[in-house]
Amino acid sequence: MTVIIAVLVVYLIVLLVLGAWGSKSSGSVAGYYVAEKQLPSWVIAFSSTSTGESAWLLLGLTGMGYAVGVHAFWVILGEFLGVLIAWKVVARPFKEYTDRYDSITVPDYLESRFHDVGHVMRVVSMVIIVSMVTAYTAAQLTASGKAFSSFLETSYSTGVWIGAAVILYYTTVGGFKAVAYSDLLQGILMLICLAVLPVVGIAAVGGWVPMMDGLRAEDANLLGLMGANGFSLRGVIDVAGFIAIGLAFMGAPQLLTRFIAARGHRDIVRGGRMAVFIILIFDVGAVLGGMAGRVLFPGLLDQETILPVMSSELFPALFTGIFLVVVLAAIMSTVDSLLILASSSVVRDVMQQIYNPDMSERRLSLVGKGVTVVIGVVALAAALTEARAIFWFILFAWSGLASAFTPVVLCSLFWKRTTREGAIAGMVGGFLAAVLWVLLFKEQFFELYEMIPGFIVGFAATIVVSLATSPPEGAAEEMDSVREAVVEPATV
Repeated sequence: MTVIIAVLVVYLIVLLVLGAWGSKSSGSVAGYYVAEKQLPSWVIAFSSTSTGESAWLLLGLTGMGYAVGVHAFWVILGEFLGVLIAWKVVARPFKEYTDRYDSITVPDYLESRFHDVGHVMRVVSMVIIVSMVTAYTAAQLTASGKAFSSFLETSYSTGVWIGAAVILYYTTVGGFKAVAYSDLLQGILMLICLAVLPVVGIAAVGGWVPMMDGLRAEDANLLGLMGANGFSLRGVIDVAGFIAIGLAFMGAPQLLTRFIAARGHRDIVRGGRMAVFIILIFDVGAVLGGMAGRVLFPGLLDQETILPVMSSELFPALFTGIFLVVVLAAIMSTVDSLLILASSSVVRDVMQQIYNPDMSERRLSLVGKGVTVVIGVVALAAALTEARAIFWFILFAWSGLASAFTPVVLCSLFWKRTTREGAIAGMVGGFLAAVLWVLLFKEQFFELYEMIPGFIVGFAATIVVSLATSPPEGAAEEMDSVREAVVEPATV
């Protein structure tokens, strides 16, 4: 136990140092929220994938591998496609637009793209982002409580408090630069551990064939791609939901911010190559690790504790400590980005751009740090009330953000007829469809994942309303200009 705690303390000290280092660049709005747009390719690659994955990967996806076996590989396919399309198709035109507009946030971009002089898109964005980020952050802090209680046998609430305190410190003090570079460190740790976990787990079972035999003996459905429901309507809906998880990578605002913060197009190209490789190692390692864990430790009451169980039973104390650090890394790499996203939505998109454009950069930065703390404290209070199922609760918040922004962002980048009114309708419609689906309809429709109706409504509302209204003047010519600027691959 002493060794595990020592590893944890060293890691937390490193994060605190990163926070202090990043504080030098957090004195302005652009510095605090996008690191002055100076992040290199390897930082944005690790930062985007680490942010997109979170505790959902380390605890949730390993738990899904444990629970459904091979069926969880549909999640891998969806995330691979989502990351590939995001970096190869979305990133460069989005970067070109946001550089032209000098955008710091996604609502900055949307307002400039659609000439929204009434700031409606900023206000709508703030409501959606703050509500979903609070839920998302609460789920991540729930994971922190589970991690500490599983590894160190502390109370759930103690784990939540420790995770929240460290995250709030380095995020508030260091801003986006500290967040991005801590994501780099955390992403590297996650990559190494998820490459090692399945190898050790499968070896402990006795090899690949014994693992397959063990899973078959446990439940033959664990080896079926279509899962327990087979090739039925319910089975197809399950597969569609798993694949849809990755679609959020194409337009979730906390990931788009990484493209805004990149130094330039060359870094986008290089970062994309790394990001696709990283996501495959992340997801394959998590699912295979969970599958090996099902054979080694059947009958767990909480499937999302399989990684902590495997790390403590199969590895020496030093490596168990490292696995604890990795779980915390997954949590922190997402929570810090979410807090920065929500803070920027309140401070940059509402306070500065609508109510007080003359406020000094330094004062805005200080207010942003205060807002970060407030949102974190609200999420902390929510996390302390109840230990939820991490996998599904995070997916709810993930889908709410993605349904509101992804259809609108994609239409704004690739369809000249998209209008301001259509974009607002798409944001509101996609968001409400995802939330209401969970609250009212999901149980009656075979648990269809809420991002699917969210995307359908988001695209439909954007397209239908856009066809009935007029696009901004010069939008078509501007899109042609952007396409010309990014048509040739950047020299690497």
